[in-house]
Amino acid sequence: MSRNIPFISAAQVFARLSPATAVEIIRRTLATGYEPSTNPPRQAVPIPHGQLLTMPSSTDTGAGIKVLTIAEQSLGEGIPRIQGQYLLFDGATLSPRAIIDGAALTTLRTPALSLAGISQLLEEEDTALPTVIFGTGPQARGHAEALSSFINGRRDIDITFISRSPAADLDNWQKAGSDKARTALAQAELVMCCTTSAEPLFSLPEARQDSIIVAMGSHEPHKRELGSDVMGSAQVIVEDTANALRECGDVILAIEEGSLEAGSLIEFKDIVTGRHSLNRESPVVFKTSGMGWQDLVLAQAIAAAAEKTPPEEPEGS
Repeated sequence: MSRNIPFISAAQVFARLSPATAVEIIRRTLATGYEPSTNPPRQAVPIPHGQLLTMPSSTDTGAGIKVLTIAEQSLGEGIPRIQGQYLLFDGATLSPRAIIDGAALTTLRTPALSLAGISQLLEEEDTALPTVIFGTGPQARGHAEALSSFINGRRDIDITFISRSPAADLDNWQKAGSDKARTALAQAELVMCCTTSAEPLFSLPEARQDSIIVAMGSHEPHKRELGSDVMGSAQVIVEDTANALRECGDVILAIEEGSLEAGSLIEFKDIVTGRHSLNRESPVVFKTSGMGWQDLVLAQAIAAAAEKTPPEEPEGS
């Protein structure tokens, strides 16, 4: 017998799960033994004007699939570039459990993943955290919000957004290539790359020797936000080696150009479990593309929180 499947809206996604809690869930999943290499690959299908992405995943407690469309370019005010839904299934009965706004889940998951890979480095200091975020779109702003949620007052955060296009609503924005942008980058301990750029955003001498760099803007083998000079000099963390060699242009192109070796890649789970330690004598790069298991564990947490929340009273009752 069919039943109504609850829909969890974008507003409900952000109300049910904070970025800081999302960071904790992602790290705990790896700490308790999940193996990312078992996750099915993302499927990207070219379609007119963009891509259709499907991201399935399963664990002993549930299964799910995210279906998104990604437009080649902005479609105008009010139409997001990324749109889609997440379908969550119960682990025991395999029945549909919830439909979740897919773009909102992605907006929550992506910065949570970025911070989950470097969280221990950010917690080692109690001084101010000068930060540069390349980009001014939803992911750039989501990373700023997630960083604030995760730090939660333990450190002062000084963020500079850098992009080619002006952002009139940001008083901490600098134009890419300007003297002020270069100064901000030279001082930044944390650099977060949240763009659609296919070419490197900066070169190695422009950043601090002890910088922590996250690159999340590309999941295609021919695009990159970081060049070979940065990748070759850094301790490079990836979600999963096979996934990085399949999807991450920052990694693939650096290997092809001879500045990086596949055997030197550090897997995220080894950072979380303590099997690999990082140092601050050279840059740390966390290159992500996003994997289905991250969406799944966050979707499960969101659905569980929604199920515990009483339904809203209708207006006028």
